[in-house]
Amino acid sequence: MTGLHHSEHRVANLNHSEYRVVHLKHVGRYLAGAITIAVFAAIVIAFARGQIDWPTVGQYFTAPSILAGFVLTIILTIVSMSIGIALGVLVAVMRLSHNPVLLGISWLYVWIFRGTPVYLQLLLWFNIALFVPSIGIPGLIEARTVDLVTPTVAAIVCLGLNEAAYMSEVVRGGILSVDEGQAEAAKALGIKGTKTMSTIVLPQAMRVILPPVGNEVIGMLKTTSLASAIGVSEILNEAQHVYLVNNMIMELLLVAATWYLIAVSVLSVFQYYIERYFARGSTTASLPLTPIQRARRFFGIPGGIK
Repeated sequence: MTGLHHSEHRVANLNHSEYRVVHLKHVGRYLAGAITIAVFAAIVIAFARGQIDWPTVGQYFTAPSILAGFVLTIILTIVSMSIGIALGVLVAVMRLSHNPVLLGISWLYVWIFRGTPVYLQLLLWFNIALFVPSIGIPGLIEARTVDLVTPTVAAIVCLGLNEAAYMSEVVRGGILSVDEGQAEAAKALGIKGTKTMSTIVLPQAMRVILPPVGNEVIGMLKTTSLASAIGVSEILNEAQHVYLVNNMIMELLLVAATWYLIAVSVLSVFQYYIERYFARGSTTASLPLTPIQRARRFFGIPGGIK
C-alpha cells in the first residue's frame, strides 16, 4: 500500500515540463499542396513559353467590338436571370400547390426544360418562325415571327425559360426548408396565403435559396456563350469574329476568358455580401468568411473578425 500511495503521489505532482507536446504532421496536406503548386507552376510556365503573342492580347483586351460583346453578355445574364427568378418563383409555388392542374403544368414545364440541352433549346427558339410564322391577333395586330424573334430575343427567351426550371427547384427546396408551423401560425392569425408566402415564408427561405442562386447567376454568365451558336454578338462570338480574320485564335480566346473571370469575380463579391446580409440573424460562426478572414486563413495569420 505504501508503494502504491507513493506512486500516486508522484503522478499527482508531475511537473508539466516533463510532458512533450507532439504536433500532428499533416504529411498528406503538405504533399497535396506541393503537387498543386507544381502543377500550377507548370501551367503558368507553359503559357509563358508558349507561342502566344501577349501584346496582341493586350491590344484586343479593350477593343470596341470585344467591349460591346462583353456588355451584351452582361445584359443577357441580367435579363435572362430576371426572367428565370420571377418565373422560377411562380413555378415553385405552383409545384407546391394542391391544385392538380397547376401541379401537373409546373411538373411538365420543369421536365421539358431540364430534360433537353440548352443548345437544342436555343436552336428551337431561333427557328420558331418555321412553326409559328406570325404572332398577334389575325386581322388586327399581326407581325412576322422572324422579325420579332431576333437572335438576341431568342437567346433571352430561351435562357430565361430554361433558368426558370432550375430556379423553381431551388426556390421549392428553400420553401420546404421553412418549418410548416410558420405558415400554420400565419393562417391562425388570419393572414392570407399569398401574404404568408411573400412576407413570412420566402424571407426565411432566402438563407437557403441565395447560395445556389448565386451559383446559378455565375452559371448563366457562362451559359450565354452558347448564344454564339445562333449569331448573338456576345463576347465569345466577337472574339471568334476577330480571330477568324487575324488567325490569333489563342490570343482572342484568352481575352474572352479574362473578361469572363473578371465578371465572375465581381459577381462572387456581390454574392458574398448578399449572403452575409441574409445570414445576419444566425450565429457569427455560420456567417461566410470576409475577404480579410479568408486571406488570414490562407496565410495562417491570426486575427479577429473583420
